[in-house]
Amino acid sequence: MHFSEHSRVWVYQSDKELTDEQASGLLGRLNKFAAEWTAHNHQLKAKAEVRYNRFLVLIVDESQAGASGCSIDKSVNFMKGIEREFGINLFDRFNFAYRDGEKVLSAPRLEFEELLKSGGVGSDTIVFNNLVPTLADLETKWEVPFKESWHPQLFGNLVHS
Repeated sequence: MHFSEHSRVWVYQSDKELTDEQASGLLGRLNKFAAEWTAHNHQLKAKAEVRYNRFLVLIVDESQAGASGCSIDKSVNFMKGIEREFGINLFDRFNFAYRDGEKVLSAPRLEFEELLKSGGVGSDTIVFNNLVPTLADLETKWEVPFKESWHPQLFGNLVHS
């Protein structure tokens, strides 16, 4: 099934890496939710992904039906249930994900600040912009160097090259 590059996306980041078994189980649950997701009794053209055993992504191609406030509320409630079931936090916007070589790690804000101060994270470190609004942005602007992300607005004076 083809999804428009303008499809809306929601990226939920787990505060810890999931095991392969957890990620597989979650993907099954996410796919079931996406297949049944509706807005005002209209089926949404939706799909789900688990990336790097850490990010849960919902994608809706709004060319056939748009996601409404109620349908978005359904997805948030679904994700809150996932949090409880898997013992993870998906709504901490101050938990920052970054790459350390091939590994994807995350750190709470204060720890991330310390990594910036010590040089453990620098201007070329790849960070994740979970605020990307479209599928095209997910593919091109989600994983970007710190210096090209929104992160410097929050931490700019702490970063080392």
